[in-house]
Amino acid sequence: MRIVRDYQYTRPEDRGASAAIGNFDGVHKGHQAVIDLARRAVPEARLGVMTFEPHPREFFAKNAPAFRLMSAEARAARLEKLGVDLLYQLNFNTALAGLAPCEFAERVIRDGLGLVNVVVGADFCFGKGRAGTVDDLKRFGAEMGFGVTVAELMQTDGLIVSSTAIREALSDGRPRDAAQLLGHWHRIEGAVIGGEQRGRELGYPTANMSIDGLHPPRFGVYAVLVDVRDGPHKGSYHGAASVGVRPMFNGEVPNIETFLFDFTGDLYGATLSVGLVEYLRPEARFDSLDALIAQMDADCAAARQILRAL
Repeated sequence: MRIVRDYQYTRPEDRGASAAIGNFDGVHKGHQAVIDLARRAVPEARLGVMTFEPHPREFFAKNAPAFRLMSAEARAARLEKLGVDLLYQLNFNTALAGLAPCEFAERVIRDGLGLVNVVVGADFCFGKGRAGTVDDLKRFGAEMGFGVTVAELMQTDGLIVSSTAIREALSDGRPRDAAQLLGHWHRIEGAVIGGEQRGRELGYPTANMSIDGLHPPRFGVYAVLVDVRDGPHKGSYHGAASVGVRPMFNGEVPNIETFLFDFTGDLYGATLSVGLVEYLRPEARFDSLDALIAQMDADCAAARQILRAL
């Protein structure tokens, strides 16, 4: 998959795609349906996805609480798994944000990327001030020579599949409900960073990762599926992970600490993808380290049983 970041500087082979447009945070079932429509709309064209980085919400509200379900890198990896040929991950800046709807259609879709067809959700808005509607896009497509396909909003059990609904499920500690909407386990991905090695001292060495910039799931302990993406220990593992601030040790910055079952080795610098399967319990402060270790033993036993049943 090729990533294109500037619509004004493209190669001939970057043009002529049938592309889905949106933010695709989480790449949930609704997003997947939109991408599949783009694939089927013009089968002979290359499959594209147009998205924006940073997320427009981040651009306009820089101090707002973290809300993203996945990083740009994790999103790209998921889209590549879906068979996307061209990811138009456009730099979202003042110039792009200032384009009127007609200018966006003309300069970005037609002239910049030469898209033959675009697919959007029924609630899609675009252009300066989100002034452009789906009907506007259809009109511009007819005038400028590109097709427009509109995907209806998807529902599961009467609930509209959306990134907002997924965030709510994660905030409530319901990762299985989030997975129903996503079509896959919600994953936290990133590089393993150095910690204080308290887990090692307790007999539970953990791989520590930052969750900075991501929507935090409910703090607590989870049964998890872990993919080590690179390095000598590349592979898939079962484990237990703690998400939060580590109240036993007066932590302040939230992170995720993952213990891989039946694993020995050094994971520093490796990229991990940690899938949240089931919420086991909230964070807690214990009266002693022995009490903490006993609880960790119970957590891991429960996680092993849950993961064996998958």
